[in-house]
Amino acid sequence: MKSVRDCNLIVILGPTASGKTRLAARLAAEMGAELISADSRQVYRGMDIGTGKDLSEYVVDGVRVPCHLIDVADPGHLFSVFEFQQQVYECLRGMAARGKMPILVGGTGLYIESILRAYRMQPVPEDAELREELAGRSMDELTAMLLRLHPAVHNTTDLTSRGRLVRAIEIAAHAARRGLRDAIDRPDLAPLVIGLRWDREVLRERIARRLRERLGQGMIEEVQRLRDAGLSWERLDEMGLEYRYVSLYLRGELAFEDMVRTLNVRIRQFAKRQDTWFRGMERRGIAIHWIEGADGDALGALVRRELRM
Repeated sequence: MKSVRDCNLIVILGPTASGKTRLAARLAAEMGAELISADSRQVYRGMDIGTGKDLSEYVVDGVRVPCHLIDVADPGHLFSVFEFQQQVYECLRGMAARGKMPILVGGTGLYIESILRAYRMQPVPEDAELREELAGRSMDELTAMLLRLHPAVHNTTDLTSRGRLVRAIEIAAHAARRGLRDAIDRPDLAPLVIGLRWDREVLRERIARRLRERLGQGMIEEVQRLRDAGLSWERLDEMGLEYRYVSLYLRGELAFEDMVRTLNVRIRQFAKRQDTWFRGMERRGIAIHWIEGADGDALGALVRRELRM
C-alpha cells in the first residue's frame, strides 16, 4: 500500500451520532475537497429524517460542499454493495480529473471496507426461477442455504431481511455456477483513514438527543408518507431501525413511549456494532487514526501532519 504521504482518499468514519458529517464537510470546505457518502440508507430518495441525511450540514459558511451518493436510488430498489463500489469508483475518477481530493464519510463499515479492501464482486441478474423456488422457504432455511453457499458472509444484515437474504443467495449461487470474476476497474488508492470515537455515556446522550430531534422534525410523518406512496411494511422494516419501529407504532403494535424507549436501546446497540466492525477493520489490516469526539482542530492537525500539508 502506498504511503499516506501520497494520499488520494481521506476516509472519515464513526458510529451513528458521532458528528462525522459536519466534521467532514468543514474539512472539505477548507481543502476544496468533495464528499462521498458511505451510508447504506442515505442513497434513498425521500428517506431524509429517519436516515439522518442532515443536508444543512453540507453548507459551510454559506457555501454548499459537493456531496455524492445521496438520493441516488428509489426506496423500493435494493441498493447493493456492488452498486456502491461502482458509483464510488466513478466519483473517484471524476474527482481525480477535476483535481479534487475525495473525502469518503459514513458509518456503514461494509461499504467503507468494500472500497478500502477492494472487494471482488460481480453484477448478478435476478434469477426468476430461483426466486420462485425460494418463495416458500422459511427464513431459517434461507439462512442455512446462504451459509452453505457462502460461509464467510460479509454483511450479517443479509440474515435478518428476507429480501436481502434472497438476493445474497442469488449472488452466491451465481458465483458458484460461473466463478468469481473481477468486474470493476479499480483506481489505485492510498487512503488516510480517520475514526471518531466518543465516551460511551456521551455518545448515548447524543443518540437520545438526536432521536428526539428527528421525532420533532417529522420522522413519523415521513414514514407515513412513504407508506402512503406505496412502500410495503416489509420494505420499511428493511430500511433500518427508525423505519422499523415507527412502522410498528403506525400499525398500532407499539405505543409511542415504548417506540422511543426501544429505539434508543436499539440505536445504542447499533452504534456498538459499528465500533465492533471498525475494530475488525483494524484487525484486517486497515490503519485507522483515531480522534476523540468531533474535534475539528484535531482532525485538521492530523490531516496536515499525515499529508505534510
